[in-house]
Amino acid sequence: MKITRQKHAKKNMGFYKHNFQFREPFQVLLDGTFCHAALRNKIQIREQLPGYLDGATQLCTTRCVLKELESLGKALYGAKLIAQRFQVRNCSHHKDPVSGSACLLSMIEEGNPHHFFIATQDQDLANKVKKKAGVPLLFIIQNTMVLDKPSPKSLAFVQTLQTSQLVPEHQKQSIVQLKEKEGLAKQEGAKRRKRKRAGGPNPLSCLKKKKKTQESQEPSAEKKKRRRKRNRVKTEAVQSVQKNEEE
Repeated sequence: MKITRQKHAKKNMGFYKHNFQFREPFQVLLDGTFCHAALRNKIQIREQLPGYLDGATQLCTTRCVLKELESLGKALYGAKLIAQRFQVRNCSHHKDPVSGSACLLSMIEEGNPHHFFIATQDQDLANKVKKKAGVPLLFIIQNTMVLDKPSPKSLAFVQTLQTSQLVPEHQKQSIVQLKEKEGLAKQEGAKRRKRKRAGGPNPLSCLKKKKKTQESQEPSAEKKKRRRKRNRVKTEAVQSVQKNEEE
């Protein structure tokens, strides 16, 4: 099982490295639910996560997550102690703290420019993360950390990039303008109009024509035969008349 998990993690990491330019050290944003699950399942996040992701990692959180853990009291005191050991990333909620899930979602807005991983056990937060392209999701199942497979949103985003070949609209317009200046657009249009499909004569039509010629030739031959018979009859009649006159 451990080998298969490593293979899946390596495959998923290759997807994000190749298509979304994720590089070491990998920045992992953790919330209180993930820290609590790690404590309960006796998982050493700092020691185990780099080996699982096959690269150096930076474990980080936000002030809003720490504030939320403090407000929950003794039930999550151990999770708060774990989260306090991580680096704190600046969020936009200095004066008015928000929930940990809302804060983490704000950190991956606008295409996840800082290439954050999201580590959470909150199912609602996980579903919202899956709706954003290029955001890897980590969670804990049966005493093990798991990197979720790329979401359909990420797969669709990569497919559209490959089909469009990453050509911006302004570059397409500039290419059209350059073609118009050089007169290439008109030449291309003229070439396209001159193109004709190659095609040979229809063999069936040829056969029909041959039949027509044969039919047309047959009556002419019959006419010739009739004329010859008539001429013979005339000559015979003339000869007979001449013989009678001589007698």
